[in-house]
Amino acid sequence: MLKKILNLFKKKVVTKAPPFNQPKKKSSSNKRTIKEEHSKNKSTTRKNYNKSKSVPKQEIKKSTPKPESKWTSKDFPVAEEAGKMRFYDFKLSNGILHAVADLGFKYCTPIQAGILKTTLDGKDAIGRAQTGTGKTAAFLITAIAKLIKRDGNQKRFKANPRVLILAPTRELVQQIEKDALELVKYQPIKVVAVFGGMDYKKQIYKIKGHYIDIMVATPGRLIDFMNQKIVHLNNVEILVLDEADRMLDMGFIMDMKKIERATPQKEKRQTLFFSATFPDSIKRIASNWTMDAVSVDIEPESVAADTVTQVNYIVEADDKFKLLYNILEKDNATKILLFCNRKDTSKDLYEKMQQYDISATLLTGDIDQRKRMNRLDDFKNGKYKVLVATDVAGRGIHIEAVSHVINYNFPVDPEDYVHRIGRTGRAGSEGISISFACEDDSYNIPNIEEFMKRKLELSYPDEDLFKELPPPTKTLKEVKDSSAPPAPKKKYNQKNRNNSNRNYSNRNRSSGKPQNSDKAKPSTKK
Repeated sequence: MLKKILNLFKKKVVTKAPPFNQPKKKSSSNKRTIKEEHSKNKSTTRKNYNKSKSVPKQEIKKSTPKPESKWTSKDFPVAEEAGKMRFYDFKLSNGILHAVADLGFKYCTPIQAGILKTTLDGKDAIGRAQTGTGKTAAFLITAIAKLIKRDGNQKRFKANPRVLILAPTRELVQQIEKDALELVKYQPIKVVAVFGGMDYKKQIYKIKGHYIDIMVATPGRLIDFMNQKIVHLNNVEILVLDEADRMLDMGFIMDMKKIERATPQKEKRQTLFFSATFPDSIKRIASNWTMDAVSVDIEPESVAADTVTQVNYIVEADDKFKLLYNILEKDNATKILLFCNRKDTSKDLYEKMQQYDISATLLTGDIDQRKRMNRLDDFKNGKYKVLVATDVAGRGIHIEAVSHVINYNFPVDPEDYVHRIGRTGRAGSEGISISFACEDDSYNIPNIEEFMKRKLELSYPDEDLFKELPPPTKTLKEVKDSSAPPAPKKKYNQKNRNNSNRNYSNRNRSSGKPQNSDKAKPSTKK
């Protein structure tokens, strides 16, 4: 057996095993051979894969999408009509025309046609027009057209707007901002809104360290930012004053003068001045702040008569709500603005509508700003059928597709009547205005007729509008309880709890008594 094993070693069939503790020697030749074999295998596998997956060159090429054709004015065809001006006729940029086409505007309103003829050439303008006449688009298009033609080498300054638009109320500022964003969506133009009541820090963040093209502001908040040197107005190229008479009535005259003095002189800027009325005080301001301005007047009676059907019902004060309920039950009354003269009247009317399950919301001046915005947005989006409001919502707010404006009370100020009914029949569409003439406020009618230079036709309602009311679904107490804010929860006062379970350890330390109250007191008996 031993001889057989030795013969195997001689024939090198069995080799000696290396010692157990001796490390293995790695030869460079083995490494090279392993690498060469690996590379060969890799190359062969790639070649085999390419051969097996071979595809004709025509199928491998990616199809490049055709570049989209740029929008041009030819994509906005508008037929010529006698007596009407097209936006296309003013040779505006494709970006402006594209935005105008998206908004569905084809022909200019009278105020737009009269203003744009001169303002696009850089001249000052004074416009007399109410809300709903299209004046906002007129001065915004003028501003955007000038901003587009900016010189690339012109030095810019941060927190320094090139266009400043002043408006009296927060609602109007927000509406102008919205309209501006719709018109500049194809242009690299930044729009910033500045108004009081909310978003103080957010507005500062949008201004500081940023280049601003258009700033829409209320006078009060703008003066605040100017005093803090957050905003600078020394490079304003266009100054726009919207509803200047309203700003004057609200006591902003000193703020307006301070803002105007902070801008460049009237020879070095373009000024656009708009007002619904022109008393002597407004005329003096307009003449002092403008230079060789062109005046465009749109009479209030033409606004009220052409697009709005006015109905004035003679009714007793006790039958007003019955008449209102039957009007709201009609199918054509889809989105209604209901105006009252007083806040308490608006609130009482709103609560009575809640008793009869009428879809309505309330908008008055004493409601928080955020709530007012949310309620207004809900009404615009169709969540509510009726918006009960005071004149805080009468100016500067554009709500589309308002079918009816109802004056539950005739306004004391004749201008408010025009502004109220101007909420319907906007931009050439038709609208209906219904006013209730009762023994309490009919004495306001002569002043309105004198202001509008026309008679208001009074009539009695039809019998079907005096149907008896159904029984209310809720009591007044239930309505008030449901609308009342929830009672605040009592906060858990950890301090009082700790005081009630205190073991007076600190007092014991200071008095020298033992700290542990559980220890028995030493007996005084001997």
